[in-house]
Amino acid sequence: MRIVVGISGGVDSSVAAYLLKEQGHDVIGLFMVNWEEKDGTCTAEEDYEDVKRVCNKIGIPYFSVNYSKEYYDRVFEYFLDEYKKGRTPNPDVLCNREVKFGPFLEQAKKLGADKIATGHYAKKLEKDGLYYLAKAHDLNKDQSYFLNQLNQEQLGSVLFPLEDIDKTKVREIAHKLGLSNADKKDSTGICFIGERNFKNFLKEYLPAKPGKILDLEGREVGRHDGLMYYTLGQRRGLNIGGLKGGNGERWFVIKKDLGNNVLYVSQGEDDLLYSDYLFASAFNWIPKVPSEKEFDCLAKFRYRQPDQKVRVKVLDDKNIRVDFVESQRAITPGQFVVLYDKEGICLGGGIIDSSFKKDGLKIS
Repeated sequence: MRIVVGISGGVDSSVAAYLLKEQGHDVIGLFMVNWEEKDGTCTAEEDYEDVKRVCNKIGIPYFSVNYSKEYYDRVFEYFLDEYKKGRTPNPDVLCNREVKFGPFLEQAKKLGADKIATGHYAKKLEKDGLYYLAKAHDLNKDQSYFLNQLNQEQLGSVLFPLEDIDKTKVREIAHKLGLSNADKKDSTGICFIGERNFKNFLKEYLPAKPGKILDLEGREVGRHDGLMYYTLGQRRGLNIGGLKGGNGERWFVIKKDLGNNVLYVSQGEDDLLYSDYLFASAFNWIPKVPSEKEFDCLAKFRYRQPDQKVRVKVLDDKNIRVDFVESQRAITPGQFVVLYDKEGICLGGGIIDSSFKKDGLKIS
C-alpha cells in the first residue's frame, strides 16, 4: 500500500513514517510549508532539514509543498476575524480540517497514495461502513480534540500509526534508530506559525485599540492594550496592582464590552465566571447526526481538560445546547466543545457561541 505521511520534522510523524515502512508499505514523506515569515521567525527551514535527515535515515523519499496561501485563506483569515469579534479561536482545529486533511490529502492522491498518515495521537475505528474517531491509547497525549471537524472521507483516508503507542515509546524508537530529532521538544505554538510573542504577532495584523479596564462597580482600575489580547478568566498580564481599596487577591478578566472597548475585571472570588450551559454552532457530527435529540455524554471545552459530564440537546443538525452536570469556569466563545461517549469515541465538535447560568444570565 502506498502511504503519504505528513512529516513535520518532529519525532511523532518521523516514527509514524518508520512504523509504516516496517510494516512493508511504500511510504512517502510530505512536508508542508503553510506559513512564510519575512523576518525568519518561522522554523520551516529548520524543520525541513530535520525532515531530510529523518527520511534519509529511514530510507523513504520526501517532498515539500507550499500551502501558505491555502492556510492564510482558509484558516488565518478566520483566526483574525474571530479576534476582531472579541472571541478566542482555535486555529489548530481548522488547520487539520482545511489544510492537513484538505490540500494535503489532494496532493497525496496525486502521488498515487492509497492512504495518508499523520503523527497524531488518535484512533480510527470502522463499523458498518462508517468511520469513528476515538481517543488514543496514550490519553496524556491524545489529540482527538483537535480532529473533531474531520468528515467521513477524511477519516476514511487516514491512518494513525501512533494510536496504540505511548509517547515514551515513540522517543525510545527514535533513539534506537538514531534519529536526529529524537529529543526534539513538542511544538506548543499556533499551528504552523510556531512559538512567539503572541501580542506582538497579532499587532502586525490587527490594529490595537487601547481602552479602559473597569471593575464591576465601574471604577477604572487600569488600561488594556486591546480587547483582542485578552480572554475570559485570564489572570496574567493585566498589569493591575496596588489598587487602593483592593483586597490583595489577583484580578481576572470577567467580560469584554466590544461596543465601548472596555475590559471588565474582578478580584478574588470568580463565581461570575461559572456557567451552567452553552450553545454551540457549526457542529460536526462523527460519524453522523444522532437519532436521539437529547442524551448524556462527556465533553471537553478546552484541550487537556478532564472529561465533564453533560446533557446534550440537539437543536438541529449544526446547533446544540450543552447542559453541565457541574458548573464550568470561563467557557470561552470561539473555542470548541468536543463530545465523547464513555468509551472514548468522539461524537464530534462545534464552536462555542455563548454560555449562561441556570437563571438565564449570560456569562459569555
